[in-house]
Amino acid sequence: MTAKSASIGIVENRLPFFLLVLINVFVGSMVGLERTVLPLIGEELFGVASASAALSFIVSFGFSKALVNLLAGALADRFGRKEILLMGWAFGFFVPLLIIFASAWWMIIVANIFLGVNQGLTWSMTVNMKVDLAKPTQRGTAVGLNEFAGYMGLSIMAAVSGYVASTTALRPEPFFLGFGIVGIGFLLSLFVPDTSRQVARQTASGESSLPFWQAFAQTTWKQPALSSFSFAGLTTNLKDGMAWGLFPLFFASGGLSVSQIGVVVAAYPLAWGMAQLFTGPWSDVIGRKRLIVGGLWLQALALWALVAGTSYGWWLGSSIMLGLGTAMVYPVLIAAVGDTAPASWRAKANGVYRFWRDSGYAFGALLAGLFVDTLNVSWAIGLVAVLPFAAGIVTLIRMRELLAKK
Repeated sequence: MTAKSASIGIVENRLPFFLLVLINVFVGSMVGLERTVLPLIGEELFGVASASAALSFIVSFGFSKALVNLLAGALADRFGRKEILLMGWAFGFFVPLLIIFASAWWMIIVANIFLGVNQGLTWSMTVNMKVDLAKPTQRGTAVGLNEFAGYMGLSIMAAVSGYVASTTALRPEPFFLGFGIVGIGFLLSLFVPDTSRQVARQTASGESSLPFWQAFAQTTWKQPALSSFSFAGLTTNLKDGMAWGLFPLFFASGGLSVSQIGVVVAAYPLAWGMAQLFTGPWSDVIGRKRLIVGGLWLQALALWALVAGTSYGWWLGSSIMLGLGTAMVYPVLIAAVGDTAPASWRAKANGVYRFWRDSGYAFGALLAGLFVDTLNVSWAIGLVAVLPFAAGIVTLIRMRELLAKK
């Protein structure tokens, strides 16, 4: 089949598209495996007292994932999406292995470097391949389904691993699940066709791909819309890096049990994941800007509400609100990148955007650790909330609605 005869559209490519949706459930589950348990392992098993040291596993994850995201687009253009997807699963095998046998905290940090590589390769490819298959007017839907699947997997596994830990031990039992996740994800990925023909069909005649560093400059500061997306994504995941490291400790200090912590921690990505089924397609109808700005402000409001609470029910509601705010932003930003960057360097632009977005994990953990060590957990959460609020103001001023141009 030639590039000209390659079909474009979710319905036209429904089998590979929904196979990619299923694969991303397992991609997200790899992060959910750690979400509830790993902060408690650092505190209880390794006696990591400093918040900055305790959050170092998120810093290693964030920077490794961000750097791999930066390279993933160029690697995919050179070797193909499918090959990079399979490579990502190979790195994932070492994550549960290292955590189970870790005798020192540095081994946990190394495990999260492998997790960052795994996520940077697998998640980047599932979203790129879905955008390749979708029509321009379906990008919000495509990304919404991708992110829904990933964060549903994350949420379910966060709750499951918390339950396993509460009925057995913090390790090794919860991490045995990781080997099954990697094995199933790899096997499913073998059956996904590459999307290079769809990319070739969408590339305009005579259009050439930008060199990597030009794409980096356009997405980071030169192009107003793309640079606004990068800043908004960074602040969103900066908040998430803080939440990953501090929420279990914050709720434990509030008297919640490990199983209750698992429910509250899981509620945030569950709401995030489920709501993306609606926010992604909704952005295809009403445009991207209103959802992005509103979602950034809702995230800030939810964090301030969480700090003000003192009960399990209040924290559960705040966690759900935080997930809804994130869902308004997450798939819509990726769709907006797809609206803006030409097909010939779209994967590079998406990689640069995801580099800045996922470096937010590391910056969030660093800031949270600094604030906790100098102030306390509540102050850390409240101060971090200022950043998505500020990003909403910046996006409101600088971003122009792009969907109407398509």
